[in-house]
Amino acid sequence: MAVLLRTTTCATATTTGSSSTLLATTFRRGRRLLPARVSPARRAFAARASAEPLEVCAKASITVPDRLGDCPFTQRVLLTIEEKNLPYALKLVDLANKPDWLLKINPEGKVPIVKLEDKWVADSDVITQVLEEKYPQPSLATPPEKASVGSKIFSTFIGFLKSKDTSDGTEQALLSELTSFDSHLKDNGPFINGEAISAADLSLAPKLYHMEIALGHYKNWSVPDSLANVKAYMKIVFSMDSFVNTRALPQDVIAGWRPKVMG
Repeated sequence: MAVLLRTTTCATATTTGSSSTLLATTFRRGRRLLPARVSPARRAFAARASAEPLEVCAKASITVPDRLGDCPFTQRVLLTIEEKNLPYALKLVDLANKPDWLLKINPEGKVPIVKLEDKWVADSDVITQVLEEKYPQPSLATPPEKASVGSKIFSTFIGFLKSKDTSDGTEQALLSELTSFDSHLKDNGPFINGEAISAADLSLAPKLYHMEIALGHYKNWSVPDSLANVKAYMKIVFSMDSFVNTRALPQDVIAGWRPKVMG
């Protein structure tokens, strides 16, 4: 098992100099020295930066030692943590040889799991909801009416990837979902909820990453140029610092989907 400690870019900044500026700067007002006024949001930000790192158990790479593996649900959790500027420690697990300690804290042996207030929490849906409740700023909440946008893309991608019949409609099903998503982005973009990234984006982005790599490798397929809004969206989210910090290696994504393609 490898343990990797990571602080987000913003969190690092607050612990390497800016926190002293943030919390200890004084201004002269008349003849008195008064503490600088710090907004509640920035005060909470500094407090998070100095907090104990969240423990996150994640799938290890099967191609490169001490690298994060290819689970899109784990990346969703890590994206949430990164976007909320929380420090975290990754415990990378070889899922082909699950250690006893993992089975003790999660008998199903699944990842991701995150330790929150001395309790291990499983399931990316539950983890991200708890993180939003416990660390509400910056908010990543998606309005209910937009929470399901793009939610069928992943299942239709898997159907197309597994298909061995070019006329079974699975490609068209995926294209239909992507076209619907493209229309939503055209009217509401650049993100699912407009100008600000939200939880729905952090759930969908890793799945689109897997779709791009797996379909490109196994079917020589890519998102059509006609879906310009989807292609622009993918370019934006894939280039975010939080995404770059948490993405799987392409060779791990390819290896991870191989059993479904060959099965």
